[in-house]
Amino acid sequence: MNLHQFRFVQEAARRNLNLTEAAKALHTSQPGVSKAIIELEDELGVDIFARHGKRLKRVTEPGQHVLKSIELIMREVTNLKRIGEQYSAQDSGTLSIATTHTQARYVLPMPVAKLRESYPKVNISLHQATPHEVARMVIDEVAEIGMATESLADYPDLVTLPCYEWQHVLVMPSNHPLAQRERIGLEDIAHEPLVTYHPSFTGRGKIDAAFATRKLQPRIVLEAIDSDVIKTYVRLGMGIGIVAEMAMRDDPVGDLVVRPMGHLFGQNVARVAFKRGAYLRNFIYKFSELLSDRLSRDLVMRAMVGNVNDYEL
Repeated sequence: MNLHQFRFVQEAARRNLNLTEAAKALHTSQPGVSKAIIELEDELGVDIFARHGKRLKRVTEPGQHVLKSIELIMREVTNLKRIGEQYSAQDSGTLSIATTHTQARYVLPMPVAKLRESYPKVNISLHQATPHEVARMVIDEVAEIGMATESLADYPDLVTLPCYEWQHVLVMPSNHPLAQRERIGLEDIAHEPLVTYHPSFTGRGKIDAAFATRKLQPRIVLEAIDSDVIKTYVRLGMGIGIVAEMAMRDDPVGDLVVRPMGHLFGQNVARVAFKRGAYLRNFIYKFSELLSDRLSRDLVMRAMVGNVNDYEL
């Protein structure tokens, strides 16, 4: 048995048992993939896949165990490569980060800049995506670290740790009637035209849940993934905005009034994610520490071997 056979079996499972798609992904021929899988099955003495004619129909029970073992083997092969990279060039390389727009725009600039000061030979590759795509990029090893508010804790293949808490804020023109009030209730904004995030981004689920709990139907007139876009339309008078508080920290808010909304929508937790069992290079630990003083190297190392699932903020 060899690594090529393992890759072919793994890719066939990933491509929903479509050998033609697996062959395309592996840049080889469909008969070659089929032959390698059959040879591995013959060597193991079990069928990994059940077949109907030449077509793969499902993964067999022993095949499920084989796939789990192959996953572990291929993960360790990747780790071996990373160990080689680590010790051949300890202070250089590329750090790939998958994150949402809000994190990339408002949270990551300073940690990225500080990492470059400490590791000037490290290049940064920033992938902006939905929270689900962030998780998939880390699992598929497109990125070594992911950061988002939603979804990351839902994937068993990821080790996730909370990084910081944040709340939503209401933003409105200074001449808006609600701007004169210090504390605003849910009923006060339920009938106002609202400009806020797309349902997949930046804690939108908590906003929807708060209205649903009170049996209120919000008037959402525009959805966006970009906080700056939301603020632009608020300034144009389209409605009042609900954005993440970090989006207002460096905003010249002379023309906008900001009110905290944590009492209505609760607290959100931004999380960082690593692929379970992955080998992390030194500058990844350093970057984690720059993201939050709670993400010490020791904590991340213990989490990666399964001794820490979470910690209190």
